[in-house]
Amino acid sequence: MKKIIVASAFILSALNAIAQITNVEKKFDLPTILSESSGAIFFNDRLISHNDSGNENKLYELDTISGLVTRTVTVTNATNIDWEDIAQDDSSIYIGDIGNNSGNRTDLKIYKINKNDYLNSTNITSEIINFSYADQVDFTANLNNTEWDAEALISFDANNLILFTKNWVDEISKAYSIPKNSGTYTVDSSPTPLAEAGLITGATYNPSTEKVYLVGYSRILQPFVWVSENFTNNDIFSGTNTKTSLTSLGFEQTEAITHIGANRYFITSETFNIQGFSNPGKLISFTTNDILLSIIDQDISVVNLYPNPVKDELFIEGLEFTSVEIYDAKSTLVYRGDNQKLNLSKLNKGFYLVKINLKDHTSIVKKIIKE
Repeated sequence: MKKIIVASAFILSALNAIAQITNVEKKFDLPTILSESSGAIFFNDRLISHNDSGNENKLYELDTISGLVTRTVTVTNATNIDWEDIAQDDSSIYIGDIGNNSGNRTDLKIYKINKNDYLNSTNITSEIINFSYADQVDFTANLNNTEWDAEALISFDANNLILFTKNWVDEISKAYSIPKNSGTYTVDSSPTPLAEAGLITGATYNPSTEKVYLVGYSRILQPFVWVSENFTNNDIFSGTNTKTSLTSLGFEQTEAITHIGANRYFITSETFNIQGFSNPGKLISFTTNDILLSIIDQDISVVNLYPNPVKDELFIEGLEFTSVEIYDAKSTLVYRGDNQKLNLSKLNKGFYLVKINLKDHTSIVKKIIKE
């Protein structure tokens, strides 16, 4: 069995709307035990977070209604050198010990925790994923003036995590894919960096919308969110990247972001003290108008589009249909036909949606890449 995307016509028309971040709200101050919150996921109806460098090797479950920590879990074989983000998939939780403010660490790692172990005990052991950057050759310590710091981590697919750098030198963020299996790896950056990214501090990948959300702040602690979408494979910044400044929050050291649905997100910020000004860490929420891709189980034989990526001709196999429409990333109709063989040689390179209209007046929408 394989999952395919089934959508009605209103989904394609909704693509004309520009994704917006709205209803930005400070929900409450974080409890003192999470004053240096630096990572967050939403699992088992709780926000799970941890503190950063030098703190305990513990995960904290936060009730997002009461604001209370309801459970604490210790990772017994881990040390919190600089835990900076946390990610999850269906079976595992991944803690990124990836902070590297001086750029001189040679012990970067990710702790992989089985979710069943997490649910059944408050003392758990982890697998360990060790890694280094293939393009780092200089390990001279240079506090807050290095391109090798990182604070953002996502689970992207069945095999890979993706890390995003917090570049103190020129604020260009790079993405690195890291295998999910325990071992020691040397990792390469993806082809496309994110220019003028700012200081990236957290990330989440929402499979319901196929978008990556990055959170961070400027050097004067003005928070922002980047949205990356329509990218090719795991080259996250190869598509459309949109920055939204969270000016309504004022000054916040935003550190983590997680999705709790297709259109709702939580951010955590860290307590900071600057020149006598003190600001407590907070839980912040916002909503979006992202399109939810409706996923249902279908047999793979129902429809097959190949080759994908496609260069000239695209073939549709496996079902009877009345017509085919192709839309670009701006929801502009660029092709209409009713044949199983489609000549796409005149289309520009990029991301497209293929809408296959069926005889029962439903439709199937599939994503393709034009080379």
